[in-house]
Amino acid sequence: MKLPARLVAPVAALFVTMAAACAPGTSGARPTEDARTGTLRVWLFQEVGNKPKERVVDTAVAAFEKRHPGADVQVEYIPVETRAQRVKAAFNDPSSAPDVIEYGNTDTAGYVKDGGLADVSAEFAAWADAKDTDPTARASVTVDGKVYGAPLFVGVRALYYRTDVFRELGLAPPRTLAELAATARKIRAARPAMYGIAVGGAYTYGALPFLWAHGGGLATRTGGTYTAAVDSAAARRGIAAYTSLFGDHNCPAATCASMGGNATVTAFASGRAAMAIGGDFSRAAVEAGKVKGAYAVVPLPGVTPGSIAPAFAGGNNVGVLKSSSHRTLAVDLMKSLAGKDTQRALFDAMGFLPTYTDVRAEAARKQPFVKPFTDTLAAGTQFVPASPAWGQIDASLILPTMFQEIVSGRKDVAAASAGAADRMDAAFAGAAG
Repeated sequence: MKLPARLVAPVAALFVTMAAACAPGTSGARPTEDARTGTLRVWLFQEVGNKPKERVVDTAVAAFEKRHPGADVQVEYIPVETRAQRVKAAFNDPSSAPDVIEYGNTDTAGYVKDGGLADVSAEFAAWADAKDTDPTARASVTVDGKVYGAPLFVGVRALYYRTDVFRELGLAPPRTLAELAATARKIRAARPAMYGIAVGGAYTYGALPFLWAHGGGLATRTGGTYTAAVDSAAARRGIAAYTSLFGDHNCPAATCASMGGNATVTAFASGRAAMAIGGDFSRAAVEAGKVKGAYAVVPLPGVTPGSIAPAFAGGNNVGVLKSSSHRTLAVDLMKSLAGKDTQRALFDAMGFLPTYTDVRAEAARKQPFVKPFTDTLAAGTQFVPASPAWGQIDASLILPTMFQEIVSGRKDVAAASAGAADRMDAAFAGAAG
């Protein structure tokens, strides 16, 4: 998940109790009716500044209720800190469950395994808006070929850089990851109090583009089974490229090994770093910092000049619970909340990047700032394995531990990646059992 005002890695971690849990008692349970009137309950995520989101949702709900006389929608905004427990309780007790929920896109597979989400494949295929959904967003609601919701927004990362520092030092934005590393070293040498690029040993979704750009992957799938791939030769090249950015020549390991995504963006916004990998959802924090008016954003480069490193496509989805006794209405409400009109309004109100290619192009024309992010999406993004094991892998800090072992000097890339692969394989095996 990527999320405005909070990064995707913490979101996935908050849901780990779901991914790791055994399937609750309601797994496979189906409602006995499909009522066409009555009350529908909706749980959405509460944002830091929630009023703009509420206004957009209220408009979508009003249109829905006008189409369906006799239907009444009750929306509750769930605090980030407690939503994992509440969703788990809802899966276990259908009588207290909502009809529609917003959820992080890395959690689809876990929720499906736990029996909580309804299969809406037929309705999604017949929905006119859905044909313009970008492939990665579509993949985030798909498990074993079946669709379990509608993408709501997408979050992606690019390279923020200090225009004033680059100008003063006669530097140009890097065109490759090798140039990125060289540029970071030059900045650190010229400005010893500044990181060339802020990186974090706990910043999984900032590190993964390095792995993907070098041809590596997180896991491979054979049939219904995943096998870790972080110990492949290509993945190790990417891991080595990322971990090479730690040290006194750029971002000292003593400080940077423990940093996550929020900390790296904060370092950039406060003026302590000349570059950082941040999301479209990081702009508000940067604009509120000391570097306002003195920064720009470009896609994170890949291995060859002109290429763009594949980014993680985070974001949120909207789904219908299998236990809903208003399935037809709930699916239509899902479409209202995740449709093109609502996504246009959410972009205007919150800056959420739409999941529809045509609506996203409109957004880029209205707000040039988003172009580096839309270019990154257009170049091709990557996603985490569609396995309920991912929540456990993410929560267990398997990848951050691997990065930290390397940058601390405790292990080399080969040993650390082999250990991470073993732990990932154990999680995959447990999820399949």
